[in-house]
Amino acid sequence: MTTVTTADTDTHAPTRTYPSATGSPSAGPPGGSGDSGRALLARLEVLRDRVAALVEHRTADDPTADDPLRGLYLPDEAVHHLLRTWPAADAEPPAVPVAPATAGAPADPGDRLARLAGRARLTELDTAALLVALAPDVDRTFEPLYGYLNNDVSRRRATVGLALDLCGMPAHLAAARARFHASAPLRTLGLLEVEEPERPFLTRSLRVPDRLVGHLLGDDTPDAALLGLLLPMPDPLPAAGGDADVFVRRLAARLQAGPLTAYLREPREGDGLAALSAVLDAAGIEALRCTDPEDHVPELLREARLGGRAIVVSGLPEKPGPLVRALTAATGVTVLMTDPRPYDPQWAPANPLVLDAPGRRAGGVAAWRAALGADADGFDLATAVAPYRLGGDRIQRAAHTAQALAAFDGTPVGAEHVRLAARRQSASGLESHARRIRPDVDWQDLVLPDKPLVQLRELALRARHRDRVLGDWRLSAGGGRGRGVLGLFAGESGTGKTLSAEVVAADLGLDLYVVQLSSVVDKYVGETEKNLERIFTEADRTDAVLLFDEADAVFGKRSEVKDAHDKYANMESAYLLQRLESFDGIALLTTNLRANIDEAFTRRLDLVVDFPFPDVEQRLALWRHSLSRVPSADGIDPEVLARDFELAGGSIRSAVVTAAYLAAGRDDMVTADDLLEGARREYRKAGRLVPGEGGW
Repeated sequence: MTTVTTADTDTHAPTRTYPSATGSPSAGPPGGSGDSGRALLARLEVLRDRVAALVEHRTADDPTADDPLRGLYLPDEAVHHLLRTWPAADAEPPAVPVAPATAGAPADPGDRLARLAGRARLTELDTAALLVALAPDVDRTFEPLYGYLNNDVSRRRATVGLALDLCGMPAHLAAARARFHASAPLRTLGLLEVEEPERPFLTRSLRVPDRLVGHLLGDDTPDAALLGLLLPMPDPLPAAGGDADVFVRRLAARLQAGPLTAYLREPREGDGLAALSAVLDAAGIEALRCTDPEDHVPELLREARLGGRAIVVSGLPEKPGPLVRALTAATGVTVLMTDPRPYDPQWAPANPLVLDAPGRRAGGVAAWRAALGADADGFDLATAVAPYRLGGDRIQRAAHTAQALAAFDGTPVGAEHVRLAARRQSASGLESHARRIRPDVDWQDLVLPDKPLVQLRELALRARHRDRVLGDWRLSAGGGRGRGVLGLFAGESGTGKTLSAEVVAADLGLDLYVVQLSSVVDKYVGETEKNLERIFTEADRTDAVLLFDEADAVFGKRSEVKDAHDKYANMESAYLLQRLESFDGIALLTTNLRANIDEAFTRRLDLVVDFPFPDVEQRLALWRHSLSRVPSADGIDPEVLARDFELAGGSIRSAVVTAAYLAAGRDDMVTADDLLEGARREYRKAGRLVPGEGGW
């Protein structure tokens, strides 16, 4: 009979010593370092005693126990022995202690297996079977012992039958066998793999994923399958006050009570992630964040369970059903999803807790100041960031970009760096329907009477303070109305409407998008509305100024219905009226004739700015402003041109451009004759009689 002790393998061998974590020799098998490794090794020492007991039990009456080829062939005496020891249905299990994973193992605060069993709600048998399966991956001396017990030297992993034997459970007990079925917790949680399905159930090999073994030994490196999918959670932004703080406190308290599956609909991209970052920070819970883990949900869920962390999915795929079903079906782990779309109950049979993420108001000065640190002290931060509605980690990313831009310029961080960085965070899809203009003008480039100038400055002021007035002071009209800023610029062609829109955008630090009506208006019924909806939806989530140039084509007056064309044209106008009310962005409309705009539209506008045709004094100012950067001959005074030629600002600029080309062709400076020729050409283009064909 072969005698096996905890120092034996398949042959008698002397007791070995292994270096401890401190470097001094200590008895015991090799393993990981740190509390986690020592706790697991302590459990394996207990398991080794159970293995030795089972070996003693098996070899007591096994006629082939001393056969060096045992497990490679089946002699006659082994066959007769098997027939004599055929187990009866009521036979007692081997005299092996039950639950080797807990019995006799010392309590250890670094015992990750115990913590995992608690989080995953594993039974004592589950925990014991898991320890039996992973033993060869931690201590290779278990391999030959398992080979002996499997009666096959090539099968050096635990099998279902061996695990049941070591746990003291009869192999015919249905409840014990069920712990290894495909629907059992160990397998559904991704903690145990039962291999070789073609073999009889009791001889199927058990394997523990390498990631689980590494975790139990103290390795917190994420699963290799998740590399490239996991993203860092943004730092929690400072408290926003009001309803947002109440939301954070309530959801954090709910997460502390136990695992939860929740879906947050965010008003703008990043708002949901910003809210979840604050919630998890308040609850003291770490998270695994990813964007599209659809092909790696099992690995993600296992990683979350191992570390007791929550799963955050920001931005669902175009068809979210399969992913949402897999995540909502998970148990014992907190899953938090956020997306701009409303939750569809058809996505999954088990509905999560559906909440609306609190929106982050424009500006967010406290968040910007926290992200910029001391760099925020050198300029008026509140004014610089007032137009931007960035959420989530985009404020932090914009702050880092601003600091990098300032370092490249070799200057301290300024408002221009912050504005440029903030604009770059608005990845806009508007360019498919609109032409982007990067404003390169300011208020000095506007030559207008005082009244329209005051109104334009008020328009910029409304854009900066809309959240305070309409939100904090609750002056919104309600009824689902948005917090957009809408203005109409009315005046003859060339009076400065488009330039004014560019100046307002520049003052706010935003890009200007000019809507291309040719890409919006469609001859097919309903297509124009769809194109406009795409534009408004994208503008809602983008910090930009939207300009509808020549808006008469879209915002014209409704007419009496005489045929189908009138009916559908009125439907288009009705859609626009509704959509403007729920709009949250900044939209400007221009028209050459205010009377062409439907009165229902003008009622919904914040400001209507009339651009008058310039008088003599304004025309003189426009001539001088256009010539301010042009090399001109001495003594040029455009006063006569301003008096004799009734030209709008756009035409005056065109006249100066013509004069500049004439001068450049001669390699000379602009002369009075050049300017006169430019003015005459503008009159001819307009089909007007040219006054005074002679000189000045």
